[in-house]
Amino acid sequence: MPTIAFFYGIAIRMYFRDHAPAHFHAVYGEHEAFVSIETGEVIFGHLPKTAARLVSEWTLARRAELRENWRRAQVSQPLERIAGLQDE
Repeated sequence: MPTIAFFYGIAIRMYFRDHAPAHFHAVYGEHEAFVSIETGEVIFGHLPKTAARLVSEWTLARRAELRENWRRAQVSQPLERIAGLQDE
């Protein structure tokens, strides 16, 4: 599963040909959550409160890039890196 972004110790990963709804995996230490690309909300799993807030903020700022990576992942095309919060 490619890591497409990394910021503040949070790895953002996306599986090729993953199931709907459009989402990515956010991993922070031993915590992992599936996060909706459309809303930035955790749809499965758990992240600590601060990590969840950062991921949601990042998702809303990078939604177009995430949608494009989701499209690419569905047809097994290489995914693009996306800038993290620290890179802005």
